Amino acid sequence: MGFFDKLKAGLEKTRKNLTEKIEQLVTGYATIDDEFLDDLEAILLSADVGVHTTSKLMVDIKKGIKSKEINSPEDLKPFLQNKISAMLSDDVMETNMATNPPTVIVVVGVNGVGKTTTIGKLGQYYRDQGYKVMLAAADTFRAAAIDQLEIWGTRTGSEIIKHKEGSDPAAVAFDAVQSAKAKKMDIVIIDTAGRLHTKSNLMEELKKIGRVINREIPDAPHETLLVLDATTGQNAINQAKLFGEAIPLSGIVLTKLDGTAKGGVVIAIKNELNLPVKWVGVGETANDLRPFIPQDFVQALFADK
Repeated sequence: MGFFDKLKAGLEKTRKNLTEKIEQLVTGYATIDDEFLDDLEAILLSADVGVHTTSKLMVDIKKGIKSKEINSPEDLKPFLQNKISAMLSDDVMETNMATNPPTVIVVVGVNGVGKTTTIGKLGQYYRDQGYKVMLAAADTFRAAAIDQLEIWGTRTGSEIIKHKEGSDPAAVAFDAVQSAKAKKMDIVIIDTAGRLHTKSNLMEELKKIGRVINREIPDAPHETLLVLDATTGQNAINQAKLFGEAIPLSGIVLTKLDGTAKGGVVIAIKNELNLPVKWVGVGETANDLRPFIPQDFVQALFADK
């Protein structure tokens, strides 16, 4: 199965919750009236498109009705598809690669979102592209995270930098960057602690890691990716806001998109946070994490069964 087919299959629950409900709505109404618009708004909110984004789409729809772009309920689905595609497509989705390697990618997120696994899959992806990859275990608060990353390092043929549990995370990041420069690595991916995002000490730690990296490589980190679990819906937006207040984020990795009816959160993240979703995960294997392509997402979301 190709990745588009996996994406389409992964979005099945969201498609049932969003586009199939829109189709049912369209067949239930002969004309667009206030009741129709209220029902449509409720459908968008139930798919976790978000209040702000839903309001924006409803304004666009009302304008579309006024300008005669939408003349009947049947015109609604293609209109929405175009609007959502336009919302998602104005970003640079590619990884910001360093002019002079190594490219440094810091990965952040709360525990339980699949952060360490995501780093392993990113390592696999870049190794498959022919890059020399180093993984750094700077989540030193959990021995399991260090062990897990070491397993991924072995599995993907990536170098691994680790200290013992309880070490200073910034020291691990420092050693990783120094080692990567010495060994002429292409990409360094740094794992970080994911204790509760409300803890100010965690955020200070992340800032310190950023300062240490930037001191060694002035334009680094080149990417700071926040891993979010799609199944948490709007809670993912709140996490992103809190992390974004503490450190500059460059993009989102959205995991577990295949396990949720709340895939509309992709649209909410872009519209409410102005952050691009750069990677999506739709399964358990190493190849089930792929760069996010907005057109593919929208096409899969609005695809016929």
